[in-house]
Amino acid sequence: MKLHIVGRSLEITPALKTFIEEKLERLKKRSKHISKINITLFVEHLDQTAEATVHLDGKELYAKATANVMYDAIEALVDKLAGQLTKHKEKTRGS
Repeated sequence: MKLHIVGRSLEITPALKTFIEEKLERLKKRSKHISKINITLFVEHLDQTAEATVHLDGKELYAKATANVMYDAIEALVDKLAGQLTKHKEKTRGS
């Protein structure tokens, strides 16, 4: 799985990158079909926002989360993506 992290108006520190990688382990466990994840982190006014696109076999999942603290936004983002992966898995299993 390829991981691409971009910061807009925000520096991606080694600690932040490690935190993201650790949180994404949860997604890897849910699906072996993830080929690439693009994450963009940015700050607008007081809002810290994390958005991601997960590339699966022929499908893309997108989620966005905003919080007062970037780490909280990342956790919320991963929660949303985990839910989408579960739904995707159920759909593909049911068809």
